[in-house]
Amino acid sequence: MTDQVHLRVFLLYFAEIITVLVVQTNCYYHDYIDRLDDGSSPEPDVSEAEMFMSLALTIQMGHGVRDKLTDNWATEDQLYTSFYSTLMKQDQYLHILHYLCFTDNRNEPDRTDENFGSLWKIQELFEIPNATFPKFYNPSENLVIDEGTVPFKGRVIFQQYLPKKRKHFSIKLFKICDLTGYTYDMKVYLGNDRQHTAQDVTATHATVTELTRKLDGHGQKLYKDNFFSSPKLFDDLAKKQIYCCGTLSSNRKGMPQDSTKDIKTEKGRHLCKNHGRLDSNTVGGT
Repeated sequence: MTDQVHLRVFLLYFAEIITVLVVQTNCYYHDYIDRLDDGSSPEPDVSEAEMFMSLALTIQMGHGVRDKLTDNWATEDQLYTSFYSTLMKQDQYLHILHYLCFTDNRNEPDRTDENFGSLWKIQELFEIPNATFPKFYNPSENLVIDEGTVPFKGRVIFQQYLPKKRKHFSIKLFKICDLTGYTYDMKVYLGNDRQHTAQDVTATHATVTELTRKLDGHGQKLYKDNFFSSPKLFDDLAKKQIYCCGTLSSNRKGMPQDSTKDIKTEKGRHLCKNHGRLDSNTVGGT
């Protein structure tokens, strides 16, 4: 595809996000100016084009090594790179970076509320792509649900410490993707999933149910590992014509008594749940 087509596809998913960034950043800056008593003249509002350019510069900075941020605009021969100064002035970039905001802080929810969402600062930005993913693409028949991690060194209460990962501190995501790798829906693990879950289902059961809520139930096949798998979940999804395939832990709640714990199969053979029993002669199904 040409660069122009790539840009059009990009805008389908991110144009609304850029608009939110521009509106909230300008709002945050004007709130700051209004609190000052020195009568300072405000800077011009950030435009969508400038927001695009600032994001482009930020991505580009990841491909170079500088001692400090402002070195990207350095004029010394050994550091000079025309790309940054040509695209945007240093002061304008720092202005956007300083006042970058994702939501109206005046709408902060009550932190003592039991339904308080730790993601409220970026909730809108997270909901926009989730609404866009199914809007422009119909997933394939075969889907997979799994967890992923985003390395993060900042300070958020839902940050996870994962000692077995190369990057120990990360934010955990649950995602449902299709055969091409396309993300159809995603959810951030906030660490309090259990307390917001009905007592008769597990937190992982509720997560899978939430991530499959947009599927039309036309015989999709969902693959997962034993972290997400349970007989009750398989049965519930089958009622919506979403069929499952995945590994199971023998000690998972709801497993039949004749579990797979002591059953060994030959290479290439499968076990499946069949009317409350385990059958090694049948392949596939729930």
